[in-house]
Amino acid sequence: MTEAALLNLAPAPAATRTGTAAGERFLVLDSWRGICALLVALFHFPTTSMISQSAFVGGSYLFVDFFFVLSGFVIASSYGSRLGEPNELASFALVRFGRIYPLHLLMLTAFAAFEAIRLVLPALHGTGSAPFTGGFDVRSLIANLLLLHGMGVEDHLSWNAPSWSISAEFFTYLLFAGVMFAAGKRAWIWFVAAAVTAPFFLLAFSTRHMDVSFDFGFIRCLYGFSLGALLAWFQHDSIAEARQALVGGAGRIAWTLAELAMIAVIGMFVSVAGTNDAGIAAPVVFALALYLFAHEGGVVSALLRSRPMLLLGSLSYSIYMIHIFVQARMINIGGLIERKLGLGVVGGMTLRGDQVAGFGVGSPWISFAAIVAMLIAVIVTSWLTWRFVEMPALAWFRRLSKRI
Repeated sequence: MTEAALLNLAPAPAATRTGTAAGERFLVLDSWRGICALLVALFHFPTTSMISQSAFVGGSYLFVDFFFVLSGFVIASSYGSRLGEPNELASFALVRFGRIYPLHLLMLTAFAAFEAIRLVLPALHGTGSAPFTGGFDVRSLIANLLLLHGMGVEDHLSWNAPSWSISAEFFTYLLFAGVMFAAGKRAWIWFVAAAVTAPFFLLAFSTRHMDVSFDFGFIRCLYGFSLGALLAWFQHDSIAEARQALVGGAGRIAWTLAELAMIAVIGMFVSVAGTNDAGIAAPVVFALALYLFAHEGGVVSALLRSRPMLLLGSLSYSIYMIHIFVQARMINIGGLIERKLGLGVVGGMTLRGDQVAGFGVGSPWISFAAIVAMLIAVIVTSWLTWRFVEMPALAWFRRLSKRI
């Protein structure tokens, strides 16, 4: 995610998860969440294609920070004035837990089941580590089950690797609720402090620029979340008023040009900043983008309000959480085909300086076909987990929270 991000509200009747501020709904931001989830999936998918090898996709891990900024914006807008009583804190924590944990548990179960299958089917061992070792060891499984794997207790990514972000985000939720309960209307001061100090902390201690996860993931999340929360605190009324003025299409051309310019800025920034310390500015860039697109004033926003894009936004959390498992199983199947037929489907390759097994070593067309197949498989699987895991589980936890 993530994404969370990725992670916030149940779908409205139009099948979207949306944030609210001053009574307004932000469908376009939800669509952006789906786009960012797919870009993270592309970042993780190893192929020899120009797409996978491009600087833009190589820096697309930064879109996780969009999830964090959006989470802060949505959570502060929706809960900023509703966390003054202990029962409200308990309800908030329970709903947040129900939003992220059921799918997380399902994916851990899927990964553990596959490791168990590897124990009895040597053909699936490949050239990697033995089952239940490396990033799939039992100690790391316990940390994942306790949602601690993004809080600095691990020294490597483990199991469902992208889920480090929901670990960091869950504890950021709890911190947010605690600060709101204790500080009330002055809580914004604490989040200003977090937004200011976090980037300097990362500059001082990160050896991988913004690409931190199991080690400083909580700091990274708190940074983006705080910026999003501050944006909600200080700009939600002005955004709501501006949106009312834009209902009749006033200034559509100017807003469209601004949206296109922001997309260009994001594209250039991600392409250039992914491999250096400039990437630490990602939450700031995404906060500006969120502010712009929250107005929904241009043609780009109109396209993002289309039903397919809104559905993609609804699937964003599932896309983020299941894509690594789907990709890994595709590589397993491709490897089996390669050993039998030798078609150059899967083989060793270099991706962003790392030696990995990926698609397309024999042909660029295989790379392109693999990317298309992966995106289709991820979206279809995501719809299933969204429909039959995410939404039923969230509904159950919300009913439970109302009994508190």
